[in-house]
Amino acid sequence: MNRRLAKSLTLAALATGAALCVLAVTVAPARLLVHLDNDYLRISVTPRLNFLAGRTLERLKDGASVAFVGQLTIVPDPNSLVTAARSVARFALSYDIWEQKFAVTKMGERPDSRHSKSNLSSAEATENWCLENLTIERSLIPSDRPFYVQLDLRAEDPRDQAGIVGESGISISGVVDLFRNPVKSGQKPLRVTNGPLRLADLRKAGHG
Repeated sequence: MNRRLAKSLTLAALATGAALCVLAVTVAPARLLVHLDNDYLRISVTPRLNFLAGRTLERLKDGASVAFVGQLTIVPDPNSLVTAARSVARFALSYDIWEQKFAVTKMGERPDSRHSKSNLSSAEATENWCLENLTIERSLIPSDRPFYVQLDLRAEDPRDQAGIVGESGISISGVVDLFRNPVKSGQKPLRVTNGPLRLADLRKAGHG
């Protein structure tokens, strides 16, 4: 084998290896991390869900308002229609084109669950804030049996807003119906599940 051929084969092997590495990173499944923080179950996702990207991010930076609807549920098994606990929220996002900062307002089931955060420096920080503020009270978590934690997230279609937003907060039934219905054109549904888990294990450490 001459040197030129050997070099060509080496470069081809390196290129193939690099392509496989890129593919591995691209298709790596999201993992839902679950932990207890005092009286609340909280979540994070790795690698990041990156739901604030692409056309959605472009619209936001063009001055349009964007909203996401999320629900966090505790279920006996994946895709179960029976829930032991549920938390729902609507996240309304905006972008200051002069300061180049993000802002988000969370609306929950009750008026006192409304929270806002501004001056977020990046899309990733904004995504993290949304996930960190979708929680379930520890008292609602089953203590005598295993369970799964499931995150659902979907960009809000303006046509769905009337059925989701009410006078005191967002409608649980409206959110449940939203996630049971097929996705509409342009929507990208996101679902991540972790389990089976036990409450005693969550007290010790976060689970991924």
